[in-house]
Amino acid sequence: MSTPLMPIPGHFDPVPLPRDVTPRADGRVDLMGLSRQAIIDVFAAATLDPRAAKLRAKQVFHWIYHRGVTDFAAMTDIAKTMQPWLTARFVIGRPEVVEAQASTDGTRKWLLRTADNHDYEMVFIPDADRGTLCVSSQVGCTLNCRFCHTGTMRLVRNLTPGEIVGQVMLARDALGEWPKAGGNMAGLNDELDEEDEATTRDYSADGRLLTNIVMMGMGEPLYNFDNVRDALKVVMDGDGLALSRRRITLSTSGVVPMMARCGDEIGVNLAVSLHAVTKEVRDEIVPINRKFGIEELLGACAAYPRSSNSRRITFEYVMLKDKNDSDADARELVRLLKEYDLPAKVNLIPFNPWPGAPYECSTPERIRSFSNIVFAAGISAPIRTPRGRDIDAACGQLKTASERKSRAEMDRLADEKQAALG
Repeated sequence: MSTPLMPIPGHFDPVPLPRDVTPRADGRVDLMGLSRQAIIDVFAAATLDPRAAKLRAKQVFHWIYHRGVTDFAAMTDIAKTMQPWLTARFVIGRPEVVEAQASTDGTRKWLLRTADNHDYEMVFIPDADRGTLCVSSQVGCTLNCRFCHTGTMRLVRNLTPGEIVGQVMLARDALGEWPKAGGNMAGLNDELDEEDEATTRDYSADGRLLTNIVMMGMGEPLYNFDNVRDALKVVMDGDGLALSRRRITLSTSGVVPMMARCGDEIGVNLAVSLHAVTKEVRDEIVPINRKFGIEELLGACAAYPRSSNSRRITFEYVMLKDKNDSDADARELVRLLKEYDLPAKVNLIPFNPWPGAPYECSTPERIRSFSNIVFAAGISAPIRTPRGRDIDAACGQLKTASERKSRAEMDRLADEKQAALG
């Protein structure tokens, strides 16, 4: 089954189109990405009475998001007579993995495929004190930022809440981050033993490899606002994945009308892809600037709910040789941030090259000079170390491998991988 390209009137103002989840061929409903209330609703629609629907939804929500279980038969506090009823009507899915790659620096990238045969990517970046999952919100992108490889793709469609949450679930699977026995509990007694109960009680997102999420993968999250909001609410739910909103960052290129809603309805940290301090340069490299200019964008940042010195707005700034990297640019950046009295941190990102890119990376000396000027003004401006460049997983490099390899080649590699696994 194929989905046509999403119709858009230009590079920076897509028409939001509601889209139902692609129905499964077997008629079952995929529960992945559904909130507790949504699970109650689908159980009630499947003829469970309201009280039973509420009870079963609470149990199933816990098993899906707290334990990582994908098999109803492994849900040991649900009656054995009920498990076949659930299995016949529902499924707990995961994204299809087409290809998984590991960088020499530990970064991991997955090429994923939707049920309607469109590909997207996610990246996990491990550090000494944290592990960050870079999550995609769309298949392709409409913003056409000139330094970004993803921006050279057409926008196909928004990802659903299930496809967004599914990325987090898949990463936890791959990292082995579920509580003891959470991924394979078939065969246990109906009652959990004391050791397993203790493991369940003690489980939290703290101390795990995956500690942070950034909505910085493929796509513009604020052009898929409803689905991103609903997905992140599931991720933040204390009875499930329980990831604190302080550990989630949403990155936008500057969709000004949606920024206040993002703060009010999601409340996560905000990152803004600034990348330039003059209208001329930002119009060129971040075309959405032609619709929402720098002053309008910074005004929306100043008004962003929850921003404070303890929760600074992060400004992403990719360093492009002889384009936006002069000392004068650094001083203008300082002036703008101080004019709008923004609690800010500036991430300086060495440009990550890709075939056909129209820019070069600034020299290390130029980047250090830029950073020193911003730091001297009392604004944090760390230089990001590129991660995952060897597997095209670094910032601005994400572009589905389906555009670099033929579909037949990808299918052949997937078949070979499956055969190797036996």
